[in-house]
Amino acid sequence: MNSGEDWTEQTLREAEESIGYCFRDKALLKTCFTHTSFTNHCGEENNERLEFLGDAVLGLAVTETLFREKRDDEGKLTELRKQFVSKPALEQAEKRARLMRFLRYFGGTENVRGKTASNLFEAVTAGIYLDGGLEEVRRFLARYLTEIETENYKTILQEYVQERTKGTPAYSVREKGGTFFCRVTALGSEASGEGESKKAAETQAAKNLFCKLTKRKST
Repeated sequence: MNSGEDWTEQTLREAEESIGYCFRDKALLKTCFTHTSFTNHCGEENNERLEFLGDAVLGLAVTETLFREKRDDEGKLTELRKQFVSKPALEQAEKRARLMRFLRYFGGTENVRGKTASNLFEAVTAGIYLDGGLEEVRRFLARYLTEIETENYKTILQEYVQERTKGTPAYSVREKGGTFFCRVTALGSEASGEGESKKAAETQAAKNLFCKLTKRKST
C-alpha cells in the first residue's frame, strides 16, 4: 500500500499485471485505487462512485456466470450469488489479486480497514467495465472470484453424464515436477486439466469436459 504516495510507471504496470487487464485510460486505473483519505489530502477523485457501479456490474456478471454454468433452481442460484458478492468473498478475491498493495491512501492503516478491500475489488471491477466492457470483467472475475468453487464442476459433470448413461466420468491423474495432470473421459469424449493439487487438476479437467460436451450438444 502507498500511504500518501503517488504511482510511478512501474506501479501502473504492476497493478495491471495483478488485475490481468491493460487499461487504455490510465487515469481511470489510478482512480480505481484512490481512497477517500487520499482525495481529502490531495484533492483527486476517489473510487467511491466506481464502488457504486462495481456493485451492480458484479451482480450482473456473477448472475450470468451462475446462470450459464450451474443447473440449480432459482432459489439455489440466488443463494450462490449472495455468497459470491458477499463482503468475505470479495475480500478473499482481493487477496488473490493482491490489490490492496496498490491502494493510494493517506494517513495510517486505520484509515483503510473495514470494507476497504471489498470496496476496492468493486471499484476495480467497475473500472474494467468502463474501460474494456463486460467480457473483460468476466475474465477478471473468473480469475479471482467466480472460479473459487470449481470443485462443483466434478458434481456438475457427473450429474450431466448420469442423466445420459449409467456410467460415471473416469479420471486418471499423474504428477510431474510438482504439477498434477488429469485426463477425464465420459460419453465418448475426453478433456484434460492441470493444477497444483490432484483435486485442482481433476476439477479443471471436469470443467473442460463439461464445457466441451455442452458445446457439442448445442451445435
